[in-house]
Amino acid sequence: MPESKLDAIDLQILKVLQSNCKITNLELSKQVGLSPAPTLERVKKLENNNLIDSYHAVINAQALGLSVQTFVLVSLAWQKENALDNFVKKIQEIDEILECHIITGEADILLKIVCKDIPTYEHLLFKNLSQIEEIERLKTQMTLSTIKLSRVLPYDYGDA
Repeated sequence: MPESKLDAIDLQILKVLQSNCKITNLELSKQVGLSPAPTLERVKKLENNNLIDSYHAVINAQALGLSVQTFVLVSLAWQKENALDNFVKKIQEIDEILECHIITGEADILLKIVCKDIPTYEHLLFKNLSQIEEIERLKTQMTLSTIKLSRVLPYDYGDA
């Protein structure tokens, strides 16, 4: 669905669902000013056009005892054959790595890692990550606290 095909109601639906995907269709329809049937039809259209990828629960990591969050800058050993592909295969197996981004700047890759505690992170760092031969250098940035965490994409929703 091209951007130009989205109207104000579609954008409002997207904004509301990003904030609360458990909202009932009836409540969503009230918030966007449509009756329930056309609201549901629009949501299905947004899903079918891949504007809505999935619905999922956002779990409180702290409540699960996952209190250490780090960002790790990774420099790859590009001289190794298939360095990126091999690195990607290996990190796919590490559950604590939540995100992996190819970046520009002082490193090649940025990892977001969540662990139970410092000893768990230390074990992951020394027994897993540092054993990946495609990694030339690692630099850890420890999260002390989170000031802002938004899951609503920065799109001009108008007055929605």
